[in-house]
Amino acid sequence: MRKITKISNRIIRRFNPCYDPSELGSKESEYLPIVEAVEKYRDKCKNKSDVIWLLCRKEFMTDKDMRLFAVWCAREALKLDNPDERSINACNVAERFANGQADSDELDAAVAAAAAAAADAARAADADAARAAAWAAARAAAADAAWDAQTDKLLTYFK
Repeated sequence: MRKITKISNRIIRRFNPCYDPSELGSKESEYLPIVEAVEKYRDKCKNKSDVIWLLCRKEFMTDKDMRLFAVWCAREALKLDNPDERSINACNVAERFANGQADSDELDAAVAAAAAAAADAARAADADAARAAAWAAARAAAADAAWDAQTDKLLTYFK
């Protein structure tokens, strides 16, 4: 399947967004390369996650690129806390899988181990609710910067 390299309001509407793309100020006749369109309109989106919602799909990215982007996002999230080694390993295995260097059994095992790590972390957070609330506030404060960083990283797949 040929990947879409340019974007227009008509293409965006095909994915049934919860907004009308013309609300961003784009002209109906505008048909721009993806990077140019995102750079032009990203600050006009009400929800910063809309760019990621739009572009992280098979019409725009290969499975490999989507996996590698997801691994990058996971690694960025792991920087916010003292990550469990199982979560780090899951990122490593997912990256190797995307590059054809790990099989699905190895990936499944790493995902299961990371899920166990997340469950352990959730139990620990429940034991210290004040600490969990402080982390939630810190994460919320960093959300805008994170969306911008994710969008910047995502655009590297289209350059």
